[in-house]
Amino acid sequence: MRCDVNFCVWITGLPGSGKSTVAKELESILSQAGVRTVILNLDELRKVLTPNPKYTDEEREIVYRSLVLTAKLLLEHSQKSVVIDATGNRRRFRELARELIGEFAEVYLKCSLEVCKTREGSRQGAPVEKDLYRKAAQGKLTGGLPGVSTAYEEPENPELEVRSDELSPQESAAKIMDYIKARWND
Repeated sequence: MRCDVNFCVWITGLPGSGKSTVAKELESILSQAGVRTVILNLDELRKVLTPNPKYTDEEREIVYRSLVLTAKLLLEHSQKSVVIDATGNRRRFRELARELIGEFAEVYLKCSLEVCKTREGSRQGAPVEKDLYRKAAQGKLTGGLPGVSTAYEEPENPELEVRSDELSPQESAAKIMDYIKARWND
């Protein structure tokens, strides 16, 4: 694949929709195609910005603005494309990225809440803690969980929608790669 443009793809969706898994698969496919890529995982960034997260609206505003700025700066200065792996529960966060980043695409991993709950409950490893849906249902999450106790505003016009509850992570990543090739491959 010949791609002369660095681009940013924001993979959004509910917690447990497969964002991190699909982002890693996409990074692998892009690497095999010769596209240098970095994944910006919000949970990793959050650990630095807010080591004891409260998940308040104010905190989310700061964290997401920092995420968007980091993506913009990486695109401008690293000669790499960026894959954002973040829920981005408010449209305004994703729209800010669209405003600041010229070569931008929003990819919505649409997944039923039941599938998200099942996946998230069996999550292994860091950086995200597991059982968030159970904790949210018990009122144990300060600030709430997007899609349950705080809003998740679905994208109104994403560049691509992928049914991650119907496709494997590999198939989902391949679908995103097909979009990237069609849009940015010269």
